[in-house]
Formats: sequence, C-alpha cells, structure tokens
Amino acid sequence: PRSLSSKMSECLDCAECKASLYGQKYILKEENMYCIGCYEALFSTTCEVCQLLISCTSKDLSYNDRHWHSECFLCLKCSRSLVDRPFATKDDMLMCVECYSNEYSAKCHACMKTIMPGSKKMEHKGNSWHENCFTCNRCQQPIGTRNFVLKDTNNYCLPCYEKQFAQKCFYCKMPITTGGVNYRDQPWHKECFTCIGCKGQLVGQRFTSRNDFIYCLNCFCNLFAKKCASCACPISGLGGSKYISFEHRQWHNDCFNCKRCSVSLVGRGFLTSKDDILCPDCGKEV
Repeated sequence: PRSLSSKMSECLDCAECKASLYGQKYILKEENMYCIGCYEALFSTTCEVCQLLISCTSKDLSYNDRHWHSECFLCLKCSRSLVDRPFATKDDMLMCVECYSNEYSAKCHACMKTIMPGSKKMEHKGNSWHENCFTCNRCQQPIGTRNFVLKDTNNYCLPCYEKQFAQKCFYCKMPITTGGVNYRDQPWHKECFTCIGCKGQLVGQRFTSRNDFIYCLNCFCNLFAKKCASCACPISGLGGSKYISFEHRQWHNDCFNCKRCSVSLVGRGFLTSKDDILCPDCGKEV
C-alpha cells in the first residue's frame, strides 16, 4: 500500500503533463489542476493587437469573442485606453465614442459640430441638425416638430414665412401658403376663386368675367346671355360657338330650322311669317 504522503503527491499532479504541482503555483479549472504552462497553452487566448498570449496573470478583456490585453485595449484613432470607457466599433475597429462620432456621426447643418450618438437630432432632405440648432431663420426659435418652410436654404416657421414671404389672397387678404391661382396678375386661394353667382369653385372650370366679377359659364349665360328665339335657352357665344342673328333675334345654329318642315336654314335663304322662320318651299304655301 502507498503511503499517505505518496497519495497526496499524486493528487497534486497537473491534469495535462502529470508534473507534480507540490509546492508549485497551479490553476484549478472544472475540478482539474493545471500547471501554469499547460493552462496557458490549453485555455489562454491571443491578443487581437499584439498577437501575444494573454497570460493567466494578465487581465483578459473580451468583446464579441475577441480578446485583448488591458494595455492593448485602445482607441484606434486617439490611442486612449478604452478600459472602463464607453466605446464603439466600425468594421471591427475599436474607437472611443468621441472619435467614432467625429468620424462617422452626422454633422449639424447649422453649427457644423458633430451630433453625438444618443442626442436628439432633426433631419430633413438629407441634412441633420441639433434640436436646438433647428431654428427659424427669422424669429430664431426652435422649430421642433412644428410645420416649417424651406426657402433659399433657410428654414422658417409657418407664421414667420407667412409674414415675410407669402402672397396675400386678392379676395380674403390672407396669406397663400400652398398652391393658389393667378388671375389678372392677382393671387387667389383656390377656395376663394369662385363664381360670384353660384359660389362654385372655378379652378379647372371654364369661366368669364363681367364688370370685374367672375362667373362660371352657366351663371353668366343665365344672367347675361341672349335667349334663343326657338328653345329660349341662353346663347353664350363663348368659346367660338356659332349662332344666327336676325332683326334683334338670335338662334342657336341647331335651332335655326324651318318651323314647318324642320329643315336647317343655316346658310340658306329663308322667309319670315310673324315670329316664325320658314324655308322658301314652306313659305310659298303660306
């Protein structure tokens, strides 16, 4: 039987190389004991920067399955230590937050300074601003999420834009901020450009004017056009439409027909019998 001292010596052997650990430094891992050399060969990692082994006596810093000596864990740009400091990565490159922001973060369109990650920013058409830099060019107040207008590379809140640039509607005298109609070199809101008679909007419709008042064709014809002697409907005469006039009476071309046989008399001779018009043939019978 082995002596007690011999059993104790066997219990202190390295699990890998079997060398005695009696009186030596060793590392315990998963209930197994290893000498320093075997442990480092089996379990220690290589530093991403210097490519040397990270010994068991050195601090091993890891991120995304990559490892560094603490003295090698530095910002790629400014070489400051990133130990206990916030950092960011770009294409596997380590950088402190300041260097990362200067290199990759958006620049404020107003002050040209970096917009730091996590800070609130405003964006419009590819440009970015600090929240406090996104101000109206006229009143200098922050615009925030309010409506604004971009003019000549400057931003204006809606009230300031209306005061400084917007045209006034010829009818209601209020600013025109979106769209509008130009008539006789005067600006109008679309909703203000209406028929004086029926109040219907005239945008996209045919219209005419009389005594500086604007009318849709229906209202103009009903109010001012002469009436056809045959059908009694208005004859507008607008847009090149043709009509017949004779002795203070008018007819639509389509209505200028013989009273008896209904043949068209446009371009032909005709006779009158009281208020009727007749073709020569029917006139002979009268």
